[in-house]
Amino acid sequence: MKQLFFVLASALALVDGAAAWAEEPEPAAVHCDLPRGWSDVAELNARFVVFGELHGTNEGPNFVGSLACALGRDNNRVLVAIEHDAAENEALQSAWNSDDFEDRLRTLLFAEGSDGRSSSAMFDLLVRLHRVKESGAPLSIVAFSGFRDEQQADRFSNLTGQGPWEAAQADNIATASTSPTYDHVLVLVGNFHAMKTPVSRGGYDFDPMALRLSQYGKTISLNMRYADGTSWNCLLKPGVDRTKGPVKSEDIECGPHSTKGEADLGSEPFIRLEQTDASNERSAFDGFFWVGAISASAPKSP
Repeated sequence: MKQLFFVLASALALVDGAAAWAEEPEPAAVHCDLPRGWSDVAELNARFVVFGELHGTNEGPNFVGSLACALGRDNNRVLVAIEHDAAENEALQSAWNSDDFEDRLRTLLFAEGSDGRSSSAMFDLLVRLHRVKESGAPLSIVAFSGFRDEQQADRFSNLTGQGPWEAAQADNIATASTSPTYDHVLVLVGNFHAMKTPVSRGGYDFDPMALRLSQYGKTISLNMRYADGTSWNCLLKPGVDRTKGPVKSEDIECGPHSTKGEADLGSEPFIRLEQTDASNERSAFDGFFWVGAISASAPKSP
């Protein structure tokens, strides 16, 4: 059922050995930079800061990794929440506190997957943060996606549409944020889940994760914006008609694809907060984070 959910989500989004290890290139050096505009976010004293990314790029994970590293090296207690299976979080914590984190991470979260949640960029993000943690920075991570157990699934089963999944994501992040307490909780997630407005889809109304998360504490949500480039995502193959029945796995092609961005706002990453429009309607996001031109990051091989 979970695999079907992931396949359908990708289609609907239309975006979305020691010797072998020694032969692979080492992750690039850790960048620890506070992006321009972060001070505006910090002044709001939000409990959660959500970064809604386009899956399958190098730039989304790199942005959050650089920020988390800079905050951690300044002795801020930082929790980085990643969109991986919450049921595997206990094993992830064991790996995080071990000496062989990289090897265990390969088989834990990256053994399968065909989208950006299992990309090389995501793998490198976690490896780099672990190295910074090992140097003394107070960094932590949590996997929050989906139901962590059957009891949680039952608790949210009264919600409609994708509501149970979104509610579980928010609950997992909120639960992880309380022990210990953190100076910053940074959430990296697909931008659909990062919206702070209700959604109607497939005849059902439900609240995305970030909207649910707002019930647990002040939440700032930022949408990823970018210039033209490429991203690794799963698209319907040419000629597939979605109106003629359920989307099948053979109808989808995953790989690097040209991705249209926006007017180029420069190569320097930054954050910009935006006020709600004059109509006083709720905005889906509180602002955006700019990453420049994007480049595809393929799934990490186990």
